[in-house]
Amino acid sequence: MGQILIQRILAGALRTNCYLIYDAETKKALLVDPAEEAHKISRIVDEGGFVPEAILLTHGHFDHIGAVEELRERYHCLVYCLEEEKEVLENAGYNLSAMFADSFTVTPDILVKDEQRLIISEFSIQVIATPGHTKGSCCYYFPEDRFLISGDTLFEESVGRTDFPTGSTSALVRSIREKLFVLPSDTPVYSGHGEPTTIEHEKKYNPVAGVQ
Repeated sequence: MGQILIQRILAGALRTNCYLIYDAETKKALLVDPAEEAHKISRIVDEGGFVPEAILLTHGHFDHIGAVEELRERYHCLVYCLEEEKEVLENAGYNLSAMFADSFTVTPDILVKDEQRLIISEFSIQVIATPGHTKGSCCYYFPEDRFLISGDTLFEESVGRTDFPTGSTSALVRSIREKLFVLPSDTPVYSGHGEPTTIEHEKKYNPVAGVQ
């Protein structure tokens, strides 16, 4: 097993961060939140010789799932999401595609639970349920490699919107403060939009850090 590396792929009109997480030695990989532009994502995968083992979804909004079906079929890999997010993925109103794009839905293959430990090929992953942006939003923590994929829950000095279907501001604040701010302070955070940050930085500068 080699070093685990992360490549960010900007995709779609909203410049969503799709992450290619891969083992530098075996080239086995995970795809996280494949947004639009399946052709762009697959070109990077194929040119790099990567072998996707799974697709992980942090939540079900259209700008994070637009390429799922094409990539699932191309690479014959399973799609994972938190069990509470299944309804969002399978409802074009909840996933916002009915509002902002051509309506579509995605049916996940594997439903996971809060605090579940996933072993997928070379990757060890802890599921962290972080409701708020949507009711089934989650983050993926890689404890052995010490980094967090936060989706649209936590951004650099910001947080995800809560005014869309199934969102909740109070739930989001609790999720961040009780589930994410307890991680090691030096944990790198790779979010669904924008630049990477760290838990330490967000505990100092994120607006929710001061919410009582």
